[in-house]
Amino acid sequence: MITVTDLTKSFSAPDGGVITAVDRVSFQVGDAEVFGLLGPNGAGKTTTLRMVLGLLRPTSGDASINGFSVTKDPNRIKRLIGFVSTSVGVYQWLTPREMLSFVADLYDVSPALAEQRIAELSELLDFTGYIDRRCGVLSTGQKQRVNLARALMHDPPVMLLDEPTRGLDIVGSQVVFEYIQHLRSVGKAVIICTHRLDEAERFADRFGLLHEGALKHCGTLQELRQSTGEQSLTQMFIGLLKRPTIGAPQ
Repeated sequence: MITVTDLTKSFSAPDGGVITAVDRVSFQVGDAEVFGLLGPNGAGKTTTLRMVLGLLRPTSGDASINGFSVTKDPNRIKRLIGFVSTSVGVYQWLTPREMLSFVADLYDVSPALAEQRIAELSELLDFTGYIDRRCGVLSTGQKQRVNLARALMHDPPVMLLDEPTRGLDIVGSQVVFEYIQHLRSVGKAVIICTHRLDEAERFADRFGLLHEGALKHCGTLQELRQSTGEQSLTQMFIGLLKRPTIGAPQ
């Protein structure tokens, strides 16, 4: 479903040099699989997602969704992906129902089907009690539930989640966890970026460990344990951070 091949992104530095934010990253994600793209802040996670989304053109390499190239057909790619991030807000003066109807219209979802999906998603994410309340008065957790529903309005085969539990309490984080389980159960291919490694161990099937723009390890938790000699993702990253790297991008 998702194939990332030697994806690279470099930027010009103020001193005239080059900063490589993502360095030849490659991985695949299949249907009904949750792939955790993990790393500390500045590791290149969000830059990688932006290239997969078609929002940022790679310096080299490519990514494909269902065989469609991100670099050659970015507009088609956007229709195949749902995106969730804490930085994607809601429209303060619209109700959740109005906002979801608006998003459905952007993706050419018929009014009848949009109404059906709104009913299903508001039930799934438990916001029927405030579906007709203005978004501006909702709590952070309530807004995130609406945000999660928004990403599924056009029923995309691929979901990208960038730090979806940031700023949420334990109840809000559990809603996101159950949402990810739902995505897996209906066959979506999912990439989730987070630096909360303890949470990642709960919901991801495989992991890619990013450090200084490069994918250092990739596999199931058991495979990573065998390759690194460490038992937890946190211990694996501490080992990476302690390891001296010559010539790596900063």
